[in-house]
Amino acid sequence: MKEKLLKLKTEALNRLKECNDNAYIEKVRVQYLGKKGELTLILRSMGSLSEEERPEMGKMANEIRAIIEEKIKSIKEDISARENQKKVSSEILDITMPSRIPAIGRRHPLIQAKEELESVFMRMGYDVISGPEIETVSNNFDDLNAPYDHPSRDMSDTFYISDNLVLRTQTSPVQIRVMKEGKLPIRMVSAGRTFRFDDVDDTHSPMFHQMECLVVDKGVTLANLKDSIDQFVKELFGSDMKTRFRPHNFPFTEPSAEVDVSCPICMGKGCTSCHGTGWSMELLGCGMVHPNVLRKCGIDPEIYSGYAFGMGIDRVTMVKYGIPNIRLLFENDVRFLKQF
Repeated sequence: MKEKLLKLKTEALNRLKECNDNAYIEKVRVQYLGKKGELTLILRSMGSLSEEERPEMGKMANEIRAIIEEKIKSIKEDISARENQKKVSSEILDITMPSRIPAIGRRHPLIQAKEELESVFMRMGYDVISGPEIETVSNNFDDLNAPYDHPSRDMSDTFYISDNLVLRTQTSPVQIRVMKEGKLPIRMVSAGRTFRFDDVDDTHSPMFHQMECLVVDKGVTLANLKDSIDQFVKELFGSDMKTRFRPHNFPFTEPSAEVDVSCPICMGKGCTSCHGTGWSMELLGCGMVHPNVLRKCGIDPEIYSGYAFGMGIDRVTMVKYGIPNIRLLFENDVRFLKQF
């Protein structure tokens, strides 16, 4: 039996030397080490040996099995290494070739204008405060001194969610929320989306962005309002820009005014963009906070006064960048957005 085991070892190792793929290795393994393999058959015939020979032959058979299994493992590793090397050689990456440059997005001009506005006001000492886009009728109309027959309260002008909830028509309700907190003095701005039933044209959209400013303190006057707006306009558009105040009427301010700025294209000289007037479109509305608004928020108008002004961020963006049509801001045309 010893001669059989040594012969099997030699034959198996010689066969393994000829193996070039895993399939042939598995065939050789089954032939010699499988359940019906040659080594197994030899071990089954050990019953004919004497008690002294069995341990010796058993030990020898196990050693031969271990040698063959180790050889199989070594050959498999060599084959795997050769295959990997072949694969790497066939997949050469030329790092000298120019790579594909991914398209890089741009910040939307509306967002740029909003962040620049907030930055300007923060430098002027204002706090930036946000509020919900769904508002109560009380905050959106009642506490802003809007009479019950005011056109803006009609369902044809405002998006009503229920009898008591609306999509805010302005960012002024954030001012109401801050004033009701009772922490004085107040110096704040708030920016965000607002909603109205507006027909879409060159300067109007049913969804637009607005920013409102509020200052409440002792001794605040119309002169403070005018100076703040002049400073803000020069910070945003440049020191050569001028402002023009026109009397107006808003239910939440008294007195009230609308503000125009000089045309940024011709700088007030008159051109086709401003129809020869030297003035751009209306930039914002402003005024002194109405005493009724202060009372509704628990502030004594005999002690405190304040001013407020609000503007469409979309309109500021159009003036700043010379954009003639508000539709361009919402069409998401990449060719347009790449200019900013």
